[in-house]
Amino acid sequence: MTAPQGNRTTVSGQIITVSELLANSSLKIPFYQRPYKWTGQNISQLLSDITTHSEKSAWRLGSIVLHLDEYGNNNIVDGQQRTLSLLLCVQALLQKEGLSNKTLKEQLHTLARQMIVPEFSDLISQNNIRQNYLTVSRIISRPDFTEEHALFLLNKCEVVVVTLNNLSEAFQFFDSQNARGRDLAPHDLLKAFHLREFSLSDEKKKTEAVEKWEAIAPEKLAKLFSDYLFRIRKWSANSRARYFSKQDIDLFKGININTVARYPYTRQLHITHQFVDHYNAQYERHIDEQTLHFPFQIDQKIINGRRFFDFVSHYQQQIVQCDLLFKGSEAPAPDIKLTGYAGAIIQAINTYEGQYRKGDRYVRALFDCLLIFYMDKFGHAEIASAIERIFIWAYSLRLKHYAIQAAGMDNYVLAHNLFRILKDATTPADFLCVTLPVVHTIKSSKINKIEALFREMEYYAE
Repeated sequence: MTAPQGNRTTVSGQIITVSELLANSSLKIPFYQRPYKWTGQNISQLLSDITTHSEKSAWRLGSIVLHLDEYGNNNIVDGQQRTLSLLLCVQALLQKEGLSNKTLKEQLHTLARQMIVPEFSDLISQNNIRQNYLTVSRIISRPDFTEEHALFLLNKCEVVVVTLNNLSEAFQFFDSQNARGRDLAPHDLLKAFHLREFSLSDEKKKTEAVEKWEAIAPEKLAKLFSDYLFRIRKWSANSRARYFSKQDIDLFKGININTVARYPYTRQLHITHQFVDHYNAQYERHIDEQTLHFPFQIDQKIINGRRFFDFVSHYQQQIVQCDLLFKGSEAPAPDIKLTGYAGAIIQAINTYEGQYRKGDRYVRALFDCLLIFYMDKFGHAEIASAIERIFIWAYSLRLKHYAIQAAGMDNYVLAHNLFRILKDATTPADFLCVTLPVVHTIKSSKINKIEALFREMEYYAE
């Protein structure tokens, strides 16, 4: 699109190949750009995607936002990391020995004369460029990275380039998803990625997937990922999980069931995926009106495309149901027996005086995440005992500290990681038999109901 000329901002957009992008000698890395921070993992994933999709007619790598200044320079506002990584790929291809394809060799030598050679004074960029160049060189030197893959990278991989002549509006475009200027959230990026991962056979179901996604309010989607799915997946892997950001979205990218090689570990996913679809498509379903849902697990390998949207919809429903059952809005389901101290625990954590303080919300997050993870694995089996154990584990942190920050929550999980124990458990008993320490000192205030339960359950000894 192009805006009117004159003093007004002009905007142009086009889809170009990687070769066309890198042949633009007017590209510049402006002074305000952050350091180059892509890692070897990012590089490996980029080249893996390229080889995986090399049979397609084209593969979209994302977007580049440029600011065209008064000197004719195309300053990269967004897309620096990707552009520099592509430059490293071409530089490594230029050094690859034994290339036999004449077209490829000529194209590479032409690019060598046209490509920019950016210089960085900061040590972070210098080190990452050096390490990533070595990573690229190792990958393209392998026999399984062919000259056809190199040609696909240069001529079939594409980027969307948006060029603006107004710097402030270029930044606004970078920071916005639409005319309202809403920042792109991590879940927005995941939506775009997984829509691209739909198979041709699933194209008719793409509209339905988008409608389900859009039916969930943006703030609820953000909460689902940041407060629950991200934390549970990271903590169960014994990793830190303070804040969910755009740098963490690879946690929710997995395998494309239609293109991934048939490795042994993917076999169960292939079987389950196909069986669920086959069962639901049988004519008997028009008679018995039954639907078989995919048996998701929070910590499972993500299946890209349609199943990702099913995954999100499934867990949004699970979170809503848990809120209704355990936050006072609804009586427990008939198969949930809140025996022992479980009922009193739910009542106490929903009503005690200090529950809305920041630190208390972190503690409640620990309780909710571990309870959701337990129910995801064992359903309602021994649920009352599970609630008791999870309560003591989570709220011990509250009793022991005056103040609790996100870092403190994270450190506590990794030092006493019941998520990891639950992940490895094969029966509820494996989780419920873990010994929990007794609290000897209480430093928090406004927790009378919590303290009373600790005393009654004999987990507090002065």
